[in-house]
Amino acid sequence: MLKSSYTVKVMASEENENLVEVEIPKQGKYVVCFDPLDGSSNIDCLVTIGSIFAVWKKPDHATDLMECVLQTGEHLRCAGYAVYGSACMLVLATREGVNGFTLDPSIGEFILTSPNMRMPEMGAKGSQKIYSINEGYAKYWDKATTEYVHSKKFPEGKEKPFGNRYVGSMVADVHRTILYGGVFLYPATKDAPDGKIRLLYESIPMAYIVEKAGGASSDGQQSILKLQPKEIHGRSPIFLGYKGEIEKIEKLYQQYPAGTWAHD
Repeated sequence: MLKSSYTVKVMASEENENLVEVEIPKQGKYVVCFDPLDGSSNIDCLVTIGSIFAVWKKPDHATDLMECVLQTGEHLRCAGYAVYGSACMLVLATREGVNGFTLDPSIGEFILTSPNMRMPEMGAKGSQKIYSINEGYAKYWDKATTEYVHSKKFPEGKEKPFGNRYVGSMVADVHRTILYGGVFLYPATKDAPDGKIRLLYESIPMAYIVEKAGGASSDGQQSILKLQPKEIHGRSPIFLGYKGEIEKIEKLYQQYPAGTWAHD
């Protein structure tokens, strides 16, 4: 469909090692990068999965396809994800904000059901204190992540601990974080020091959506949207959620630089 839309010049997908160029007569001016099936390992057990996409405009100065694709998130035109669960929902973020559309199977159309989606402020009515991370990799975390998660589980004084929710599908976990608040963490690990989440078609679009919804993103040092992709399938650590919590994580990385592992 994208190849025949006359709007797309080139595409990058998790399922394709190389870029997919649209044939010249049908080329347009946009670049589309996507993960067609996020959380695919959950399909057999019927856990929520999704799709992620990001759209850029081809730079006027670009001289080759790679230059068209390797752009920062600051130049995004829009990004979104689809959630395939108890209902099918499309969440679309543009420079004007974030809106959610639910598929009505009776008419085969997506209906605007969640206009102007905003992540609640921490402590506001309806907000939740939730951290989302795969704790099975705790042995391989760096010191910053280890200390942050410990502070959520064992807070000082009478403060209540954060709850933990982890689906294993980034779309599902981030969707919940946008709706109810909290923090999503997928840090670098000792066996994956550059992180595991793909920058172009996972980290950047999800960070864009969260920031447009009023949250924050970081790789531990700066906003994900400021990171310069160096290759199609490059990876990054990623932290998303409440602004105040992301600031705490960045302060910990100032104290414990990336690559300072918690366990030998």
